[in-house]
This record gives sequence, C-alpha cells and structure tokens, in this order.
Amino acid sequence: MTENSTQETDSGRYEVVVVGGGAAGLSAALVLGRARRRTLVVDAGEPRNAPAAHMQGYLSRDGMSPAEFLAIGREEIARYGVELVRGRAVDARRDGDFAVTLASGRLVRARQLVVATGLRDELPPLPGLAERFGRDVIHCPYCHGWEARDLPTGVLATTPMSVHQALMVTQWSKDVRLFLHQVPEAALTDDDLRRLATAGVTVVPGEVEALVVTDDRLTGVRLTDGTVHDREVLYAAPHAVPQNDLLVRLGAELHETPFGAYPVIDDRGRTTVPGLWTAGNTSGYAEQVINAASRGYRAGAAINGELLMTDLDSGAPKGRGAVSDLRLPPRGRDKPPRARA
Repeated sequence: MTENSTQETDSGRYEVVVVGGGAAGLSAALVLGRARRRTLVVDAGEPRNAPAAHMQGYLSRDGMSPAEFLAIGREEIARYGVELVRGRAVDARRDGDFAVTLASGRLVRARQLVVATGLRDELPPLPGLAERFGRDVIHCPYCHGWEARDLPTGVLATTPMSVHQALMVTQWSKDVRLFLHQVPEAALTDDDLRRLATAGVTVVPGEVEALVVTDDRLTGVRLTDGTVHDREVLYAAPHAVPQNDLLVRLGAELHETPFGAYPVIDDRGRTTVPGLWTAGNTSGYAEQVINAASRGYRAGAAINGELLMTDLDSGAPKGRGAVSDLRLPPRGRDKPPRARA
C-alpha cells in the first residue's frame, strides 16, 4: 500500500501506530501483531544504514544487506495482519487517542503510539566524503572494522572526541593516522597524546582538503598544503540529528547529550507522555541494528501488557476491536518466511 493510495480525512483507528519502519519499528510491530493487536506501521523508507552494503554483528544475520533485512521484516509483520503504509508522519496530537497526520493528508488514530523515526547523519562538508560513505569512508569500527582490518587507516577529527575513535580503531589496524582537520592540536590533552603515542597513532596537524580516489577506491587524504597521505580507509564521525519532531509536538521530555536531544524513557521505551513510546535511534545515538530490534521488541511487549490491563481495569472487552479486524492467513499457512542470509 502506498501513502497516496488513500486520501480519507480519517481512515481508521488502530490500537497501535508505529511511526518508523526500521529494525526498531518492525520489531515492535511484529510483537504486537503476534499479540493480535491491530497495528499500523508508517514507513518513510529512509533507513539510516541505507548507504551500507552489509550489516554486521547481528547474530544469524551477519553480512546481510540492510535492504534485504527490512524486506524480510516487512514480510513477517504482514503474516500477522500488521498494515504498512509508505508515507511520512508530519504531525501528531493527543486528543484522547493519538492522532497522526501523514503528508498525504490521511489521518490515523491509535490508543498507543511508537515513534521509531531514528536519526539523520550529517557528514562533514568535505569533497568526496558523502560519495564514499558506507564504502571506504566509514564511521563505526564495530560495524566495519573487520572488513577494513589491517588496511592503512585514517580518522578524520571532527571533535576532540575523535581521539577516542582513533584509539578504538587500533584494535583493527596498526597503521592509523589521526587527521586533526579543524580540531586544534591544543585541544588534545596530555592524556590524549600519551595514549595516542602508546597505541602507535600518528597525529597529523593541518586541515584536510579532499579525498583522493583512484579507480573508484579511496587511495589517499590530501591536506590544504598539498600533502597526500596514502590511506585506504577513512573513519569520519557524522553529526547525529535526532528525528524527534513528533516527540516534541507531543510534549515528551527530552534530555541533552553530546549527540543531541533524546527522550527521557524508562527501560522499556516509555516516554514521559502516557501511551507514547520510542525505540531504536530515536531513543539514543548508539543503537546498532540488533539493539534497535531488541528495544522494539521490549516496547511492543510492554504496550500489549499495558493495553490488556487498561481494558481489564476499565471493563472494556479484551482486545477492543482488534482481533476481529485482523486479516490473518488461514491456519496452517503461517510458517515464517525463510531468511535469505
């Protein structure tokens, strides 16, 4: 189903709406679908890890394409009657239930709302960097370090915290150069310099002008003075921009971190607004795919329990209007799709 296929002013009421169709949102929806909750996923189709050819560190899915991973997830939630609409949520308000407006004008309502819209990476404005991102310009050694092991490696300093990144990278390569770029050498502490020297990291002062690319592969880093350092891999930490507009509109309390403003949540992903939940990179900067899926699962289970107890305490019928509306496959045809690893 596409967002443009439905233009009703109010096209339906759900028990749960999940905004965000990445690992966190799909995982929450899978749990809720299996719990026979009428659930809608709104997916803008902009996963953070889209530039990467593979994802690593997810047990049983190591090396899988992110696109394939999400395609399998969408197949799985469909088996349990979860609906998915391609579109962008542009507004949300609370008037008893949650009312979520899509860019098409469609309005959907839900008793509980999960915001799993993730974050957006803003790369340093360096010529050639964006084109190589996810290939030989990378940001996370746990995601890409094994594939880049033992290669001549550079780390582009964007803040003094880049020292920590350079030190971490030495676990995967012993030929590491830290390009200070726009970070003053004076910003490095004595402890920074001592640790870098002990780890064998070469500190390179001066501003980086551009990347050197030969035959569609990174071969060097060029400074503004014309010096070229032969490198085959460059780590560059993007600036994280949390996509928390819906949380702000709904009045969720946020707290500032070195990586942006993130919601105050409990260990299940519940925000300070009753019925409003979050998971994945919307809840924190460092959520890898496997962590995001775990947080989504935890939120989905908690939401189901909360809905159940609310209905029992209010005397409403269990699963109010949910089970009868689900378009479930006939019994005996609900085997899970085979993972294409």
